[in-house]
Amino acid sequence: MALLRATAVFGLVALVLFPANPASARDAIRADQWQITMLDAQRAWEYSTGAGVIVAVIDSGVNAGHPDLRGHVLPGIDYVREGGDGTSDEAGHGTTVAGLIAASRDDGEGVVGLAPDAKILPVRVLDSANQYRDPLVVADAIVWAVDHGARVINLSLGSEKSDNALADAIDYAFARDVVVVACVGNVGTNASSPIWHPAREPGVIAVSGVGNDGKAWSGSLIGQETVLAAPASHLMGAKPKGYEWVQGTSFAAPLVSATAALVRSRYPQMTAANVVQRLIATARDAGLRGRDSRYGFGIVDPLAALTRANIPLVDTNPLDTTPPPGDAAFGPAGVQPAPFHPTVQESSASSFQARAAAQAPLPPNRSILGLLGAIGAVVLIAAAAAIFLRRLE
Repeated sequence: MALLRATAVFGLVALVLFPANPASARDAIRADQWQITMLDAQRAWEYSTGAGVIVAVIDSGVNAGHPDLRGHVLPGIDYVREGGDGTSDEAGHGTTVAGLIAASRDDGEGVVGLAPDAKILPVRVLDSANQYRDPLVVADAIVWAVDHGARVINLSLGSEKSDNALADAIDYAFARDVVVVACVGNVGTNASSPIWHPAREPGVIAVSGVGNDGKAWSGSLIGQETVLAAPASHLMGAKPKGYEWVQGTSFAAPLVSATAALVRSRYPQMTAANVVQRLIATARDAGLRGRDSRYGFGIVDPLAALTRANIPLVDTNPLDTTPPPGDAAFGPAGVQPAPFHPTVQESSASSFQARAAAQAPLPPNRSILGLLGAIGAVVLIAAAAAIFLRRLE
C-alpha cells in the first residue's frame, strides 16, 4: 500500500481496487456508475451540465487523450516535470478525478462525469507515486489555477500537517470568488488521524465518503470539519489505459466539485459564498440530525442544489468562520511559474514565496512606528534649525 505511506512526505490520495483487471469494453461501463443514479444526475442535467465553468484538478495530471475526456481538458501546467502542461498522467489518479467531474456523455459509452460539459484545468503536483513532497507546490498551484480561470478547485490530496502558505493560497482563492473542495482523507494505519489539510481549512468544502447504500464509507476519516458526503466506494473510474474500480474520499470530492460546477453554470452571477451556502443547505441529512462528523451537513444533492428556492443569501462563506492567517499577500501568478523538482526541496518555494516576500504589506505596528519616526525626525531638524538661527542672532 504505497499510497498510504505517502503521508510521510505530505501527499496522500486514494485507494484503488482491482488494478490488475481494468475494464476494456466502453459500452459496458456506463451501467456500473451507480453514483449517477444515486445523485439523480439525469434530472439535474435538465437544469445544468456545467457548461462554461472551469474546474481545476490539482492532482497527478489528466490524460487529455482518454476517449471520455477528449475536448474537455484545457492546457494546464506541470509542477513535477518542467515544461509539461498537465495533460499527461503517470499515476492515473487525476484522470479518474477528472472523469468523475467532466467525462463526456455524448456517445453513451464509457464513464460520464456529473458535470459533463464543464472544462478541466489540469495542474500536476503529484509525481508518479501519487505524492507531493512540499505543500508550497500545492499553494503555488492554487494561485496559478485561480489566475487562469478556475471557478472551482478540486484537491483530492492532503496531509495530517497544516501549512500556513497553503492556507494563504486558499484565502487567495476565496478572495477571488473561487469554490475550493477537498477530500477529508482515508483511514490508514492510524484510524484516529485528523481530517487532512487542506480539507480542514476553514471555508473549504471537506468531503467524506458513502457507499451505494448511502451509509458512511468505513475508509473515510471523520471529524467535525466534515462538510458534505458523496459516493466514494466501488466507483468505476477512467484511467489512462482504460478503466478501473476505485474507492476513496479522493473520488468523493470531485462529485462535490462537479455539483459546484453545475450550480455555477446555472447561476453564473452567484458568488462562491452562496454556492457553498446552496450546497450545504440542500444536502440530504444523514446520520445524526444536523451536521455531524461523518456526513457533515449530509450527502450532496445536485438536483436540490440546482432547483430549491428561498435559500437565504449570505455575504461571506458560511464555512469560513475564522480570519485568514494574513501571513502573505499575493499578486497574479506568472504565466509559467517555476516548476517543482521533488529531489530539490529548496526549489519548491518557486514563485509563490517570491510573490509573498515581494508583496507582503508591512504589519500595522511597523507602519505606525515608521510614521512616528518620521515625525520625530522632523521635530529634531526643526529644533536644530532654531538653535542655529539663535546663534546667528
